[in-house]
Amino acid sequence: MDEEQIITLFFARSEQAIEALDAKYGKLFHSLSYHIVNDRQDADECVNDAYLGAWNAIPPAKPDSLLPYMARIVRNISLKCYWKKGAAKRNSPYTLALQEVEECLPDRKSAEEEVEARELARVIACFLDTLSAENRVIFMRRYWFSDSCRDIAGLVGLSEKNISVRLARIRRKLKQYLAEREAFL
Repeated sequence: MDEEQIITLFFARSEQAIEALDAKYGKLFHSLSYHIVNDRQDADECVNDAYLGAWNAIPPAKPDSLLPYMARIVRNISLKCYWKKGAAKRNSPYTLALQEVEECLPDRKSAEEEVEARELARVIACFLDTLSAENRVIFMRRYWFSDSCRDIAGLVGLSEKNISVRLARIRRKLKQYLAEREAFL
């Protein structure tokens, strides 16, 4: 079933919408959530909460593309669960991914204004546009989806070591890119 049909089921308030959504993207949503919360039961709960959130939001919302819309809901709910349970102490894959990229980002010692956060997001988006499609996928799979290097290697057909080296180079480029644009100030 394609995305338009699933959205139509949501608008018709048919429970088949959730079933179709789960059949189409459920494995991806569970993987995304698990890489953040590092617990299967919590991941299942987060995905189910995301389905409920979609049920309550569609309608009136009509997403242009269902996958990114839902992935963002799953990720946000998983992040709330992660921080609520203090998972940073558990050394989860998400914590490791954050530690890798945090040295590239400006220090947030005081409460930053929303404008500054949006500007940083815009600069990072511009940086991603400078990467090759393959490197952009590698970066996003690691730092947005929190996939392990092994998972990314299997996805793009490279060795785990190659993925690790590419990520290190991309982080170095990101740090330089942010410094050139004075994002550290």
